[in-house]
Amino acid sequence: MHPDPAASAHEPPALPAGRPAAEILTELKALRTADAPTRGGRTFAYVYDAGREGLDELAAEAYAAYATVNGLDPTVFPSVARLENDLVGAAAALLGAPPGVQGTFTSGGTESILLAVKTARDHARSTRGVTDPQLVLPSTAHAAFHKAAAYLGLEPVVVPVDPVTYKANPTAMAAAITPRTALVVASAPSYAHGVIDPVARIAEAAAEHEVLCHVDACIGGWLLPYLCKAGRTVEPFDFSLPGVTSLSVDLHKYGYADKGASVVLYRNAELRRHQYFAHAGWPGYPVVNPTVQGTKSAGLLAQAWAVLQHIGEDGYTTLAARVAKASDHLIEGLRTTPDLHILGEPEAGLVAFTVLTPATPDRPSGTPDLSLLLHLADEMRVRGWYLQPQLSFDGLPPNLHLTLTPATVDRVDALLTDLAAALTTARTLPPITADPALTDLAAGLDPDTLTPEDVAGILAFAGLGEGPPGAPGVLPERMAPVLFLLDTLPGRLKERLLTEFVGSVFRVRTP
Repeated sequence: MHPDPAASAHEPPALPAGRPAAEILTELKALRTADAPTRGGRTFAYVYDAGREGLDELAAEAYAAYATVNGLDPTVFPSVARLENDLVGAAAALLGAPPGVQGTFTSGGTESILLAVKTARDHARSTRGVTDPQLVLPSTAHAAFHKAAAYLGLEPVVVPVDPVTYKANPTAMAAAITPRTALVVASAPSYAHGVIDPVARIAEAAAEHEVLCHVDACIGGWLLPYLCKAGRTVEPFDFSLPGVTSLSVDLHKYGYADKGASVVLYRNAELRRHQYFAHAGWPGYPVVNPTVQGTKSAGLLAQAWAVLQHIGEDGYTTLAARVAKASDHLIEGLRTTPDLHILGEPEAGLVAFTVLTPATPDRPSGTPDLSLLLHLADEMRVRGWYLQPQLSFDGLPPNLHLTLTPATVDRVDALLTDLAAALTTARTLPPITADPALTDLAAGLDPDTLTPEDVAGILAFAGLGEGPPGAPGVLPERMAPVLFLLDTLPGRLKERLLTEFVGSVFRVRTP
């Protein structure tokens, strides 16, 4: 603060003097025009569209009714406890929970996973004296587990998956368990390929070693049970398996609530106790936080509650059947398209496929063609579709990932038509190649010792340069060359460059 009013008068104001509400809302709507659409079934990642009229309006009104309610203290706002107990109870009932299962509403799958890992760490410390804990997980487990391990001081023990099915190898998972293991992880399904790990065998192995087992059902937890109700066969993955001790399920995915809404469940209240943080050693009010957040709007809780109440059992069964129908149709179309290869056997609304080089007598099955795959992603984006590129990892091929929702049922034929046309165009484009000099240079770089100038130079070479003053970092119109380069870089260097780029997007710039 400046004690001299004359000095501060020359500084630009932090905010405008005030603007009309209509003008502000108009600007917000204009900013949204550059974003991918969240409704209409053309964005196959990040969004979950039930395709039901009035659902967005219901969620918005429910949120508004609770936007000013502070979810920090249910003794002051008892309706918060009522809504959360309803949501957690519904998730527990859906996921085979025996009596005694308890849980918590969270801001999303990442927070649910963070809390499950914290619980396992603290449980291992208090019951087995583990002071140097490990987290055993398949290589396809969500990155949120690595984030939790980094935040909470666990050592990740990554176990390769089956290279044909892309499922966790239960024998290898069991062999990785040691006295230091705090938690074993399985996915239902894994995000990358949409396949369900052999949860029963993994949970059984964890139980034999008296170790906790978490099932990441953030994607499938609210879809798989309703696929069963719609007549599909789904292997058990939930609390019906005795070795499963915790489970996460996102309501903002196939529950169709707004972001962010998730639930983490534990087999009993004794386990959940390790999730909580309590502190009375300060002169303020006694603090008890079930989640990472303290103060939080109850709006997200209310909108999730309203959406689940509105759609109901029959509604979710119908929506699950629509997802299954869209998946079947898409998978059939992809399998009949030359040189496209689906990875594994998708079971839960997610599909990943790669593009192969044309088969030859010497190589009858073809091999993944990264250049063609990335050109295809760009061509589909030109045509108004977003398919999520996933780069190669540990021998697993690069691919394009699609998330199917009820809104995509009527879009599959159009998608397949555009996909065939985009593939034809992509084949006419020059193959992308890596600069050998850059590859050799990258192999010798230490991500921890790179200077800002080094990073800026590499980002500029990759096409991830900064925009003009006051603008965020900019992306090129075609991402294929950038992603191809990233695919060739060592993992830690890739992470450093991506961190710096995102930092350039979220950065205050002054003229």
